[in-house]
Amino acid sequence: MSAVRRGMKGFKEFLLRGNVVDLAVAVVIGAAFTTVINAFVKGVINPLVGVFGTKDLSVYKSCLKGPCEVDAAGNVTSGVYILWGSVLSAALTFLITAAVVYFLLILPMNHFMRKRRSLEEEALEAEEKEVVLLTEIRDALVRRG
Repeated sequence: MSAVRRGMKGFKEFLLRGNVVDLAVAVVIGAAFTTVINAFVKGVINPLVGVFGTKDLSVYKSCLKGPCEVDAAGNVTSGVYILWGSVLSAALTFLITAAVVYFLLILPMNHFMRKRRSLEEEALEAEEKEVVLLTEIRDALVRRG
């Protein structure tokens, strides 16, 4: 078998391995989830922040080295700005994403896993009791016989 065929065979095995497919699915779902979270931040959080200031957090900035001037298109013509509003918006997006993942995925999964573990422990205890009972029955039959 040639090196190219071995390489293609190895590549095919790599692609068909379960964890690679799971990772690809996770990336696609993560991208879709990011779109939903970004829409939530822009559609709900930013307007709520807009009650106290502006809806677009990216307009919040401070002039670090001036004089700071911006042209009509929004491009900085002079000075150095710290764009802390963009950082705040990204931090809010991260916190909301983390909260949604925790409350809608992690918390229910942990609850499910605890319940599953307790059921497995109950089944194991029942199995141990059954083994003890069967051993007693066997010993009684041996004594009788």
